[in-house]
Amino acid sequence: MSRIPRLTVYHTIRRVPLVPVFYHPDTDVCEGVLDACYRAGVRAFEFTNRGDFAHERFAELSKRCARDYPDMVLGAGTLLDAPTAALYLQLGADFIVGPNFNEEIARLCNRRKIAYLPGCATLSEIATAHEWGVEVVKIFPGDVVGPNFVKSLSGPMPFASAMVTGGVEPNRESLSRWFGAGVVAVGMGSQLFPKDVLANRAFDKIETTVRDVVRIIADL
Repeated sequence: MSRIPRLTVYHTIRRVPLVPVFYHPDTDVCEGVLDACYRAGVRAFEFTNRGDFAHERFAELSKRCARDYPDMVLGAGTLLDAPTAALYLQLGADFIVGPNFNEEIARLCNRRKIAYLPGCATLSEIATAHEWGVEVVKIFPGDVVGPNFVKSLSGPMPFASAMVTGGVEPNRESLSRWFGAGVVAVGMGSQLFPKDVLANRAFDKIETTVRDVVRIIADL
């Protein structure tokens, strides 16, 4: 069951608006990355459902957060159907993320008072998500739609809150474009976790990179 109320999840993401997006089949690597991100100041972390037995890795991270990082909001991402989302909720997911909007996942999350951040790439998709109670939409793929799409939302949908994933780089120029366009948070994956760094388990380098991104966002 989720440890953290839905409204607290949204507040946490807005307070530290960087959400690392990560998957790895090795539990030790997953915990090392989680530790590094927490030390760097991150308080919302998305683990993606992208490999065999991914839910088992997630279960270990969920236990770790409950024991050592009670203020870390842990979400499950890349969820395409309600049964899989329900599995992650049972394992303690505090929020659910998907590459697209799914009515059954929205219904499940509303029933359980869980934050749902579905992927949207058009105004129609965003409007539909709003009708189903979605508070923050995930603009995806960010590298395709671009910052100008987010900026254009301020006209017809000034009330829309968007987090972007894809196309965000860990530097001031990229972050300035996205936050200048109006996003409330950014999700970042491989840019924070290069394969060679993970292979060498250089978690101190990950901590440094993530800390720099958190600092840049705070400055912006």
